[in-house]
Amino acid sequence: MYRGTAHGIVKKYHQAWTTGDIDTAMSCVSKDIICRAPGIDLKGINAYRDFIGGFAPMLTGIGEIAEFAEGDRVALFYYPQTAVTATTPAAEYFTVEDGLIVHSVLIFDRMSYRPTGQA
Repeated sequence: MYRGTAHGIVKKYHQAWTTGDIDTAMSCVSKDIICRAPGIDLKGINAYRDFIGGFAPMLTGIGEIAEFAEGDRVALFYYPQTAVTATTPAAEYFTVEDGLIVHSVLIFDRMSYRPTGQA
């Protein structure tokens, strides 16, 4: 477990998952994490790992990131780039407790990541 600031923990997590290092990313996450994402609420590290691990291989890059941190709360804004889109924004709002991410609200447009012509 990383014992830095909430901002440092989230940055370590984000750098890891966006480069495909899911194990390191999950080392920053509580086993009881709750994530609210478009169309799904994820509960527990296994569901979260499957969700993040399923998307990470599609990344071709990450566009500019804006970061805001106050105490145990951190917000990231970025452009997850895939073969389908490079300009669809995403936002995540994290809560960190005892050195681990315990809550995440993930916002993105699911339709933008579907292959062209797919409903």
